[in-house]
Amino acid sequence: MSTLENLSCPIDSAPLQRCERSLICQHGHTYDLAKTGYVNLLPVQNKRSKDPGDSKEMVTSRHAFLNQHHYQPIVQAILSSWPKENLHNGVRILDAGCGEGYYLSEIGRVLSDQGINAERMGLDISKWAVTAASKRDKDISWLVASNASLPMPKERFDAVLCLFGFPVFTEFSRVLSDHGVLLLVESGADHLIELRTLLYPSIHEYKATFAAGVPGFELLHEQAERFTFTLDSQLHIQQLLSMTPHIHKASYDGREAVKQLNSITLTADIKLRWYQKEIKEVNYV
Repeated sequence: MSTLENLSCPIDSAPLQRCERSLICQHGHTYDLAKTGYVNLLPVQNKRSKDPGDSKEMVTSRHAFLNQHHYQPIVQAILSSWPKENLHNGVRILDAGCGEGYYLSEIGRVLSDQGINAERMGLDISKWAVTAASKRDKDISWLVASNASLPMPKERFDAVLCLFGFPVFTEFSRVLSDHGVLLLVESGADHLIELRTLLYPSIHEYKATFAAGVPGFELLHEQAERFTFTLDSQLHIQQLLSMTPHIHKASYDGREAVKQLNSITLTADIKLRWYQKEIKEVNYV
């Protein structure tokens, strides 16, 4: 079962203590657990909109698509590329931008099969995503929270995963242990290229992110993972489309063209980059 331990109050950073179905800090700020077991640590004043993050509809579509396991090769690539010295029994993992929980749940399942017990925590700014995640896997601690201000003390985790998310490197560095690692997973140039060709008149030139490096981190390893998968119904095609930004960005003609399809074979092009937290040297005078 999830523990929701070693967390900080998002208002004053004081430690949170579990008291039955609530987390409470020494100054009296109280956060009640939802029925499904997650806790909302995103104060109203930290929200940029009334309902931030992915909508209920996007989460429903993503949940349905991921449950078909077309992206299982991404899970395998994450685990096979994981720095071996970091992947030990009791490893503490944060999925920063966990969505509806598919990847963190699958990672835990595979690690358990290998005899590795991992402490897992997932957070997302979308309450709809975290609600779905908390129903998917009860052995993970789930939070509604923001990467911009992680509600936990320093050196809390051994690994931070940011999969197709919005990284905040200063915060990731703060909550990572001295020898902690960070994984960024992002789309490559040809990701879903067959779908994008239908949706858009032209394809923008691909530009790699963080090409100059990531402040506070040293690049350990990077790799590309490519595979194909087939969606065999209009329903499944629309589920994929609805979980991506393309549903809002594509032209009307492009979306109409996709509606005519009964099946499509797509390329998945994924970039994985592992980083080591840089340890600052302290000069004693």
